[in-house]
Amino acid sequence: MIADTTAATVRLKTHSPTASLDSPHHFMRTPAEQPLLSDDIELEDENHPGARIWTEDEADERIAAFEKEDIITRFVWILVFTAAISGLLFGYDTAAISGVLVIIREDLGASLTDWQKEAITSSTTLGALFGGLLAGGLSDYTGRKPVIVLANVVFIAGSLLQAACHSVNVMVYGRFIVGLGVGLASCIVPLYIGELAPARTRGRLVTINAVVVTLGQVIAYGIGSSFQNVNGGWRWIVGLGSVPAIVQLLAIGFLPESPRILILQSNVRSARQIISKIYPFATINRIERELANMTQAVNQARVLGEKTTFGNRLKSLVTIGTNRRALIIGCGLQLSQQFCGFNTLMYYSATLFAILGFKNATGVGMIVALVNFLFTLVALKTIDPVGRRLTMLFTLPVMIVALVLIAISFHILTAQTGGILVEGSEYPLTTSILILLFILLFVASYALGLGNIPWQQGELFRLDVRGIGTSICTATNWTGNLIIAGTFLSLMNAASPSGAFGLYAVFCAASWIFCFFLYPETSGLSLEEVSSLFETDFGVLKSVELRREKFRES
Repeated sequence: MIADTTAATVRLKTHSPTASLDSPHHFMRTPAEQPLLSDDIELEDENHPGARIWTEDEADERIAAFEKEDIITRFVWILVFTAAISGLLFGYDTAAISGVLVIIREDLGASLTDWQKEAITSSTTLGALFGGLLAGGLSDYTGRKPVIVLANVVFIAGSLLQAACHSVNVMVYGRFIVGLGVGLASCIVPLYIGELAPARTRGRLVTINAVVVTLGQVIAYGIGSSFQNVNGGWRWIVGLGSVPAIVQLLAIGFLPESPRILILQSNVRSARQIISKIYPFATINRIERELANMTQAVNQARVLGEKTTFGNRLKSLVTIGTNRRALIIGCGLQLSQQFCGFNTLMYYSATLFAILGFKNATGVGMIVALVNFLFTLVALKTIDPVGRRLTMLFTLPVMIVALVLIAISFHILTAQTGGILVEGSEYPLTTSILILLFILLFVASYALGLGNIPWQQGELFRLDVRGIGTSICTATNWTGNLIIAGTFLSLMNAASPSGAFGLYAVFCAASWIFCFFLYPETSGLSLEEVSSLFETDFGVLKSVELRREKFRES
């Protein structure tokens, strides 16, 4: 059983002085008494000496085992779906460009070259990289909610600039600005939801953002298909991308600030009210205990903030083992998500299907997006009970098989055109349909695991480095995205479609090995318990023991 924090003492392994958690000056140690940014802080129960209370070392809450914790209240549903509207920005923009590239024709002065298509596509990704880097650290200073507002404002500006542009350069600038908004939203919303979600439903609730992302992709393909034969219809496609941002700005009043940020701002009363709404079945004592745990974590983070610089905390992501291992897993999963090649289908599916001979290429792309959406809904149900690790280990092999089958099919299909796709060639419809079916198998497997699990990244880090760590992981995702988006058409021409998808299969195989050896099971564990897994190693075996012990007690 987890000991009551009022009976706990903070002990430093390398120093003898102790202080009660009840003391208002407990956290204000001198540098000589408290080693900052170290792994040497542990909690012991005064009534049971030697009994370990799982911590995130120097920062993070310990979520108590509240009664009926797995019940998601109306309040939680409202705040999650309101926050997840940002996912529509991400999803809509990801898929909208696919239809735009097909119907833009000569509206920007001349027909677009492959290089210009890659520049327009990848400029959004470059903007998202910078937005992702900015979001986490900025939210530590301003709070999570203002960053969501900023993401919406930036996205609206970029969408309107695209809709009004008349040159490739301005289009690239507009796409870059939109990318900044996408990067801000893709980083902060999963982090925000993860901090407000109960431990037992955190995976499901963060996955809702992924569901909304895929819904945005379906909507984008639907709108793109509708405007395919409309003169200048692409302007409507990019302009309508501002609608989700406007909706969220109007609904922003429904979003509370993260309780951690409120405590950091000395607004304990509001933090208590939010915790009570998240856990409506908990007793008053439980609520107060949770508030005390959260206050402890925030105070520790405050001390670190006052006594260390941003550079120190950034350095600690590499020098401290607990942080370094969390960063390796977070960045590794995000790279896996990009290098599997999925986003090439989102960016270029209409272009690809048009070459394969499908008459309504954007409509066929919508089928791909719809399968992604439907199987992400399935992931919503499975991610917590099945678990993150098991889902990855079972879905990655299916993705590998699907990619190999796609590569073989492209090899057969392009035998008559020298191994490359040639626009205007007559390709056998049966082989094209087979490729589509294998792509759908790949997408379904991706949606169940790799499409949403990397965005659980916020649960990996301690509070003092969570914003920075999440930003770096998000930037890693967009860096991989930039490489994929900026090289796909060129790779198809240089290595052939068969070679390109075969290469993605190799990356997926490497991702499976990575998950098998390094990725522990985090489902059902509190944020504190997750970070404790990385104290001495990557915690694969420790996660099994901790989950078994926790669920035995419950």
